[in-house]
Order: sequence, then C-alpha cells, then structure tokens
Amino acid sequence: MEQKFKTRITEMLGIEHPILCGGMQWISRAPFVAKVCNAGGLGFITAESFDTPEDLRQELRKMRDLTDKPFGVNISMIPEFKVRERTYQFLDVVCEEGVAVVETAGQSPRELMPKLKEAGIRVIHKLTSVRHAESAEKLGVDAVTLIGYGSGGHVGLDDVASFILIPLAVRRLGIPVIAGGAVYDGKGFLGALAMGAEAVLLGTGFMATEESPVHQAIKERLVQTQETETALIMRSLNNPLRCVRNKLVEEVLALEAKGATLEEILTKVGGGRGKLAYDVGDAEISPIACGQVVGLITEIKPVRAVIEDMLSEAETLLGRLNRMAD
Repeated sequence: MEQKFKTRITEMLGIEHPILCGGMQWISRAPFVAKVCNAGGLGFITAESFDTPEDLRQELRKMRDLTDKPFGVNISMIPEFKVRERTYQFLDVVCEEGVAVVETAGQSPRELMPKLKEAGIRVIHKLTSVRHAESAEKLGVDAVTLIGYGSGGHVGLDDVASFILIPLAVRRLGIPVIAGGAVYDGKGFLGALAMGAEAVLLGTGFMATEESPVHQAIKERLVQTQETETALIMRSLNNPLRCVRNKLVEEVLALEAKGATLEEILTKVGGGRGKLAYDVGDAEISPIACGQVVGLITEIKPVRAVIEDMLSEAETLLGRLNRMAD
C-alpha cells in the first residue's frame, strides 16, 4: 500500500504507517509482533512476558528472522510487582541487542533514561495524564503515548477522555504525541491525527486479529462484547484496569466493595492469571484487558487488513472532508 500519512513518528521510527501495536503481556511475542511490522506498522515485544532476560534475548533474535523492519520492546515498571532488578536485566538485554525503540510504562522512566540514551534507543513513554507527560518530556523521552479513560488496561485515575487528553497534550508538549486506545477504524485514526496526534496505538484491535496468539474463543468473546460491557478493577488500589466484564471481574469488584487488601485481590488477578484464559479459551476465569473500542470490532481480521482497512477508510473520509470545505 502506498504511504498516505507521513508524521514525525513515521520519520522517527522509519516505519510506513503511523500505527503502533502496544505491548500486551503474554500476547506480544515475535511471530505476532512481526506481522504488525511487516504490514507497515510497529509493534512492541513485552519484556514481562518472559521468565528470564535470556529468554527475551532469544525472542529478539527470533524477531530478526521474521522481519527486517523496525520493532520495539515494552518495559513496564508496574508498582505492585516490585521487580526493579529484573527490569534492569531486561534493559541490559535491550541495549545489547540494539533494539530501535522502547515503550516504557507503569512508572517514570527516569532511572532508565541514561542507559537508553547512551545506547541510542528511542523512548516512547506510555502514560495517562498530561502533567506526567510534561515531566517525561523534561526527562528527554522522544514521544509519549496518552491513554484515555475508555482505553483497555491501566487507565490511570484522572478519568479524562481521549478527545480532551490528546489536544491538551499536543498544546502543551513539543514532542510527538501518540493517541493510545479508543481507535480501531479510519474514523478514529483520522480523528486522532486531526487532534494533533502523530500516530495511534492499538491494543484491543490487534488482540482480536487472526494472528493474535490468544485462544480463538477469547477473540470471539471480544467480537461479542459491547462498548458497555467493560469494567474497571483495582481502582481501590489506585491502579484501575479496564477489562471485559466477566465472572472473574465481578468477583474482584465484589472484593473491592468489601475493602479487600492488595493480597486478597492479587489472588484473583496475579501470578499469571491473565495468561490462563488466553491459553485455554475460558473467557470467565481471567481478567481480559479490553478497551471500550471493543464495541467497534465486528469480525476477526488479519493484522494487515486491520491496518489497510483503517488507512483506506481514513483516506475516503479525508476526501469527504476536503469536499465539504470547497
């Protein structure tokens, strides 16, 4: 497909289309991420999906057998897991293997920045508020991804919709802003660019593709799920996570309503519980991270079709808007 949308992100990362696949734990491994990269976007392998740093190293080398395109690694510093030493070990591997770009999330990347910059690695910090984005810019990150209230996964505590968050970030920052979440089709893509974003980042939309490694039954559940059928868990821990509303999520919400402790809640959501549903296909036994954009997903498509359909629709819409301005 001929390139239609050139932005600071496509130039910075050397990619064809300003469409990124966010790092999703247990899902974003080499065979899947390579499909996104080969279709002209860019994906992030999630470091936390691997038991050891050496396992990550082998995955990065596998990636280079599957694509000659740029790709990234997600390094998440999730507060409740307290895995600081492990994070630094993953960082060493990423720097040694010459990864092009790192997606950081969970906490400030302050302590990681010197080593990443020394290795010449681009840094995109994923976060949920403009004030934290301003702090990240001062640290020297190359771009930020802003996650709005309706997104899947960890959405922060500010409860600000993407339609407000993205324009505010663009107004206040000098570095490129990526719109994370709430985008699946050409309407959302073009809308994000119109608000000043330089790229979009998808999670749920790519999770529901043919090449996604999650069980087919989970993909079908996503197709069936409406925009009103998600819920936020772990809000009582100040770390809300948007998921498909299922049996497990209802149990967690009931625990939180009773004032459950971190330890009690982690018995339901910790210890790799999320991977269980992806492997066995039971959509009721695990928290399945999912954004409200799930309401737009009506079929399971190939990764390339998600990207090409988005761009084609956006081009058509742009033509319509241009005619309206005549």
